Amino acid sequence: MKRRVVITGTGAIGPNGHNVSEIWDKVANGISGIGPLTLLDPTPFTSKIAGEVRGLDFTQYFTKRDRSRLDRYAQFILVAYQEAATQAGWNTSPPTPQRTGVYVGSAAGGIGSLDQNHEKFLQGDYRHISSTLVPMAIANIAAGEIAVRYGHTGPNFSPLSACATGNHSIGLGFRGIQHGEADAMVVGAGDALIVNSMMAGFDRMQALSTRNDDPTLASRPFDRDRDGFVLSEGAGVLLLEELEQAKNLGRTILGEVVGFGMTADGYHITSPAPGGEMAAKAITDALAEASIDPSAVSYINAHGTSTQANDKTETKVIRRALGQAAEKVAISSTKSTTGHLLGAAGALEAILCIKAMLAGFIPPTINLQNPDPECDLDFTPQVGRHANLEYVVSNSFGFGGHNAVVILRQYPA
Repeated sequence: MKRRVVITGTGAIGPNGHNVSEIWDKVANGISGIGPLTLLDPTPFTSKIAGEVRGLDFTQYFTKRDRSRLDRYAQFILVAYQEAATQAGWNTSPPTPQRTGVYVGSAAGGIGSLDQNHEKFLQGDYRHISSTLVPMAIANIAAGEIAVRYGHTGPNFSPLSACATGNHSIGLGFRGIQHGEADAMVVGAGDALIVNSMMAGFDRMQALSTRNDDPTLASRPFDRDRDGFVLSEGAGVLLLEELEQAKNLGRTILGEVVGFGMTADGYHITSPAPGGEMAAKAITDALAEASIDPSAVSYINAHGTSTQANDKTETKVIRRALGQAAEKVAISSTKSTTGHLLGAAGALEAILCIKAMLAGFIPPTINLQNPDPECDLDFTPQVGRHANLEYVVSNSFGFGGHNAVVILRQYPA
């Protein structure tokens, strides 16, 4: 019999706040975290807006030495981990080290450190290239840092699947506990990709919104006038534990992971498959594992990137997966307020789903002023609403055709 897996801690950082409560308050109230691009010189770019983490004092968390040898993305993840561990009581009553694993990923790791050091190389400043550049740049170092700092010596792995990374981390950690590979798992993802190379790459793809005159209106999933996503940064970390262990250790249980589905489109490196067959299968596989009918789903946190292709395809995906139940389910895209955290998006959105269940509140899709006729489901425009949420679905679809879907249940069910 598969073991039950519950969530006992969450931590997050993003453009809307430096912890879960701050971010949830802004998302629930429809307050955007998008603003002018300040981390980079915006001059070369068509898009001059971003979801930056502003005002975070890293000196509160890290020594000068640590700050010099940890990429910004890894620092985000470690800050989020500390919040989650404090909430769960892992600092005072830690799980067994050998039975605690870490599945924390990133879409592109420390590419900011790579950019900075490459610039030094081009300028001939070889002596000042960091001797720790390689560990700063690789995408698995945050998972390694957590294990080293906190002694979690169970399974350790870093999923990397573009915008589906966060959900893959949660789902694979869920599987690890289900099947007895571990009793506790640190899962999630972080990214800090507001750097010249990534900004230029997405800009050249014409994937980013250019609504520069009013950044807070730029991310507008499912709206007829959407013109691209907004690049954001941050991290989300969840602590998963086997149910009986969590109860024996007196943990406060925030929710339960009950279903996971992952597929590949096998269609195109950046565009979703037009019919959405395999993305829909990821949802139906997750529903089957959760042993629920589509009509049981109370809320879907959509991938909802605010791009033309994603939003109309995701509408088809939800219809294909849920059938008639798609007409009644409440859906929203919290990327309308947070922007797109890329690999970290699914992790943050799972945390927002947990907060939604605990609060009994569906967060809105802000800026949905002129619904696209091809996006004709209930996307909770502009204002959130109260509802009892027993089962929630979180969708993540990444470049390369990676699809990952997680289903969470209110606890106690």
